[in-house]
Amino acid sequence: METKKELVVPAIENGTVIDHIPTELVYQVIHILGLENYKDEVLIGNYLKSGKLGRKGIIKIKNKHFTKEDVSKVALVAPFVTIITIQDYQVKEKFATEIPDHIENFVICANPKCITNAEAVPTKFDVVDKENLKLRCHYCEKFTTKETIHFKL
Repeated sequence: METKKELVVPAIENGTVIDHIPTELVYQVIHILGLENYKDEVLIGNYLKSGKLGRKGIIKIKNKHFTKEDVSKVALVAPFVTIITIQDYQVKEKFATEIPDHIENFVICANPKCITNAEAVPTKFDVVDKENLKLRCHYCEKFTTKETIHFKL
């Protein structure tokens, strides 16, 4: 007996696939990457069957490749998702995201009195706990957590 497989979300010729996203985080990933304003195809699948997660989300973005900073943003929100770069319908690169040790320029300090919120000083954070996501500001030493994190968009 032959087993049939089908693509639930169609393939893209060139672009990026973000796979294995926890279902409750799909729209947060879309938001932090600014995909609401992207003017080419963005294919979103959510609550798809997954052997790894049970259910998962997937985002396919046509003709878009992400910077290291973008990948770091995704890792902070949804660690260990898979980023796949597609070229001519073929996988060019595939890797799991990891939370970096240091973050610069895209997370806003939770301390309203921090110099980064008062002047044009780029933010800098050390990641002190990757499992529970805890960041320490380089300037004021205030902690930012998963519950208080905000991104510069």
